[in-house]
Amino acid sequence: MSDAIISYAAFILADAGVEISADNLLAVSKAAGANVENVWADVYAKALEGKDLKEILSGFHAAGPAVGGAAAAGGAAAASGEAAAEAAEEEEAEESDDDMGFGLFD
Repeated sequence: MSDAIISYAAFILADAGVEISADNLLAVSKAAGANVENVWADVYAKALEGKDLKEILSGFHAAGPAVGGAAAAGGAAAASGEAAAEAAEEEEAEESDDDMGFGLFD
């Protein structure tokens, strides 16, 4: 549950145009009455460091066929754009292996 709270806090900070730092993530989550471990704030702050979350989220509609794979990656992955992109690439690679007859159960 902590990761969802921090994800929402990151969205709030991005929408307000405020830096997504561990301190700001914890401040927003505490203001909402949630108790979140510091490690979650640190992980998300490092994952989003130097990135524009609004740009990452708005880029999903332009991804073409990979959008379905990125959406299946989950809400937490959406908070870290690189993780979502990597998950989509891995999913596509798995699908292409199946098409070539190299699937897990062949």
